[in-house]
Amino acid sequence: MAEKKFKRYTITAALPYANGPIHIGHVAGAYLPSDIYARYLRLKGEDVAYVCGSDEHGVAITLGAKKEGVTPRQFVDKYHALMKKAFADFGISFDIYSRTSNEIHYQTAQDFFRKIDAQNIFLEETSEQYFDEKENIFLADRYISGTCPNCGHPNAYGDQCEKCGTSLSPRQLINPTSTVSGATPVLKPTKHWYFPLNKFEDWLKEWLIEGHAKDWKSNVYGQCKSWIDQGLQPRSITRDLEWGIPVPREDAKGKVLYVWFDAPIGYISATKELKGKDWEKYWKDPETRLVHFIGKDNIVFHCIIFPAMLKAEGSFILPDNVPANEFLNLEGDKLSTSRNHAVWLHEYLVDFPNRRDELRYTITSISPETKDADFTWKDYQQKVNSELVAILGNFVNRVMVLTWKYFDGKVPSAEEIKPTSEKRERILSLYNDAHTNLNASIKEMNRALDEFRFRDAQFHMMNLARVGNKFLADTEPWKLAKEDMEAVAGILNYALMVVGNIAFACQPFLPDASLSILKQLNIDSNDSKKFWNNGELIEPLKEGHQLNQPELLFRNVEDEDIAKQVEKLQSVKKKKMETAQETNSVKPIKETIVFDDFAKIDIRIGKVVAAEKMEKSDKLLKLTVQSGVDTRTILSGIAKHYTPEQMLGKQVTFVANLAPRKMMGLESQGMILMAEDAQGKLRLVLPDDEVNPGATVA
Repeated sequence: MAEKKFKRYTITAALPYANGPIHIGHVAGAYLPSDIYARYLRLKGEDVAYVCGSDEHGVAITLGAKKEGVTPRQFVDKYHALMKKAFADFGISFDIYSRTSNEIHYQTAQDFFRKIDAQNIFLEETSEQYFDEKENIFLADRYISGTCPNCGHPNAYGDQCEKCGTSLSPRQLINPTSTVSGATPVLKPTKHWYFPLNKFEDWLKEWLIEGHAKDWKSNVYGQCKSWIDQGLQPRSITRDLEWGIPVPREDAKGKVLYVWFDAPIGYISATKELKGKDWEKYWKDPETRLVHFIGKDNIVFHCIIFPAMLKAEGSFILPDNVPANEFLNLEGDKLSTSRNHAVWLHEYLVDFPNRRDELRYTITSISPETKDADFTWKDYQQKVNSELVAILGNFVNRVMVLTWKYFDGKVPSAEEIKPTSEKRERILSLYNDAHTNLNASIKEMNRALDEFRFRDAQFHMMNLARVGNKFLADTEPWKLAKEDMEAVAGILNYALMVVGNIAFACQPFLPDASLSILKQLNIDSNDSKKFWNNGELIEPLKEGHQLNQPELLFRNVEDEDIAKQVEKLQSVKKKKMETAQETNSVKPIKETIVFDDFAKIDIRIGKVVAAEKMEKSDKLLKLTVQSGVDTRTILSGIAKHYTPEQMLGKQVTFVANLAPRKMMGLESQGMILMAEDAQGKLRLVLPDDEVNPGATVA
């Protein structure tokens, strides 16, 4: 819980990238948690600016536009509209959903750059960067993959290895490859501006490591500490692209701001668009609390890079908390836009109309707050049927139906039940137990919301219905109606009071259900603020108040509904596999040989001690190989796949007893074994662990 009392709150949700629709992983990571928190604060009467918008620049946009045969503007317009509508249809209560292609954002981002540039903070450097000759573009770090030099993971990115977490630069990768075209990139000189993150390292240690060790989530703090402990390096903030925000310098023609410099500034420009002249109160007043909601893949940018940028600019507040979530998986596998392995938000809203709360409830109940979680359709069905229908919906409906049955839909007398019999004494005892448990749940719900523990908060909200159900089952008013209507009146009066409190408690989590309960109770939400600030039960209904007719809050999810969704995922997977088989067809197996033929081949492990490119050949490398028996020269046609520098010191698998062959005037004394895929990409065939030269392959 925040120790300081704030005047207002600026809440940001990660700007989704405008290159595809929203799926439930995005919802679980940033948008549902931030929506719950924003709704909670508004219910308490706080001043809230809840901002988001589409992130519309970067290489991925230009490549996506090219693939679809449209301009970058047409591309982002399409996905911005799709995402904005999906969020609105799902009920995410942004105060504004903006976009980084707006003129106000261009101006804000350029002004931000100028302010830092005027202080001579940026570094200007001409360096060699990887260039994709096939696509004719310089490659951003994220679009270069290769083998991690630290752990050997074959699919590390140019900025980080996601397996071991090591921060990397593209030139550290072994066998770098363009993820755009699959080609081997070349180095070309280009001038860029860099943010000297290393100069802010001491300040970050004090502000983040020492200042937020106790109040930030362990996954956030741990990742940040790991990055800082490794030592921070200057980071490029400009790119060679046509689509983007032009760098506001005369000597920077053709350069745009790197998307990860301009994107978080989108929070500021969206607030300007929302609040006009008052925007500075939400970004520059120390009495404003800034909270970023993100997924774990954005932690470094929001907790290290953006705060350093704000510090360098000099006039902005810093994030007070960044409650990042881990990842949500789907049916035991990673959610993937490229593989279409996802539950798309806009499709869910079509397949399950008027069932927004069911998805909100399920995702919040498995929220990946401290570790990755898994969404399954069977679990969704179970949570809807066994919890929303059987617990929450059942309690509200039973109370409403009984009140109409015995009191014509009017709130019965609230007079205290006097302990004139053993049954009444038991009822009073049950009432006291329920009251204690309900107030405890409300306090725990509020505490969990303050601490960004939304899964726990929703559990305590649901506990109101659990306690209510138990109270009804234990008091059995339908049996008492035969002998003690005064006691029935007292029981249902109290149960209706619980229903009213549930209506308020549902508001951040299940807004549609809350509205339905309020409608059935025939009251509005005027008492919301009182409930949320009181921290315990309130009495929203008066004796004699007329209720509306009962309505079911939720309905069961049927087996056929789930079967359709599972089949949809399986059909996508099957189609993907069939496509992969078509595009990655392998060569047929060669003619069968007998063992004696194979036994004649002497395959050994050697070590490359010298390597150079053959003159007048774009395919051949001349390798000097220690075989354990001798040192020999082998000419290998791998120059398009490996450089001499990459081969030096490597182990190779080679045929040692192949008859020598003359090539371009030199004798090759063996053949390096390689694996070739359907696209003609070659990779060395290597043992798992290093062995001595001369080891034989059995």
